[in-house]
Amino acid sequence: MTEVWEIAVTDTSRIRDAARAASEAARVVGLDASRTAAAVLTASELATNMCRYAGGGRFLAETAREPWGASRALQLVALDHGPGIENVPRALTDGFTGHPDSLGTGLGACLRAADFFEVQSSPGRGTVAVARFALPTDRERFTGPTVTGGLHVPLNGAALSGDALAFRNDRGRRTVMLADGLGHGAAAAQASELAARLVLGRGGDPPETLLRDMHEALRRSRGAAVAVADIDESHRRLTFCGVGNVGARLYHGGRWRTLTSRPGIVGAFALRTPSPQRHGWEPGDMLVLHTDGLPSRWTPDGVERLVAHDAAVIAAVVFRDAGSAARPLRDDTGVAVATHTVRPDGGDR
Repeated sequence: MTEVWEIAVTDTSRIRDAARAASEAARVVGLDASRTAAAVLTASELATNMCRYAGGGRFLAETAREPWGASRALQLVALDHGPGIENVPRALTDGFTGHPDSLGTGLGACLRAADFFEVQSSPGRGTVAVARFALPTDRERFTGPTVTGGLHVPLNGAALSGDALAFRNDRGRRTVMLADGLGHGAAAAQASELAARLVLGRGGDPPETLLRDMHEALRRSRGAAVAVADIDESHRRLTFCGVGNVGARLYHGGRWRTLTSRPGIVGAFALRTPSPQRHGWEPGDMLVLHTDGLPSRWTPDGVERLVAHDAAVIAAVVFRDAGSAARPLRDDTGVAVATHTVRPDGGDR
């Protein structure tokens, strides 16, 4: 199930809570003492920065999967609605500080400690930082930005999210899925986890086939809303199918479009499998899937400019900019992002 450690960093007393959350999540992932200590250091620094410069923020710890297989890492996300950082590269250098009591080693220490670390900041809108820590045998798979990733934010700080992201590469094609189990808590998490397991075991099958088989697998669960995309870069094609209210936005051909899902619940009643929707997929394109925890009026305008960033960073920016510090969540929220493996300028990722 999707286990998430969430801390609302409202004052300095929550810095220790963020560090403790990172330690507990590291234990679940299986990190050794050295990597756990690095994760705890990073969590402390990120939480401290949110308190000092942004008036607080949100800290998340969860397991992230490597896009091309089943390797796992600890993923830490810090996001805020503060004033932002004008010069991120400078802020990542040791000795830089915007606070009179700081040693100026905060973000630089995170950069050295993590296997992957990236910061995105928009002056006047806030800052997002993502760090990942892998097992020694898997470290090389997590040192660069990922082209498929996301985050889960449970309702009211619950330990389990009813949403589940799964992705797999098989036979040269990427499968990306986001499921929203009905309701909240363990029963919702169980339903979405069943959908995720099917994708992890069957990546490469067409989305309509996966949805049909998910319907049978989820019959004894609460059921879920599910969106599935198949990305075939060799044929420059993205195929999408969805059932229920998981949102899907595709940036292609210089504009955003909404991909529609068929009404219904996977695993409940009779399922009429939706017809697959096929679209082009070129360098610079982006797919964003999100559950209904995001506001209905959310628009992706401008998100395409982040295409060179790590997919989880983009997902965190989507979550940050879709809401506000004062807006409470109304549901579990999951955001998944997929970008092309080739940058618009021709570089590989």
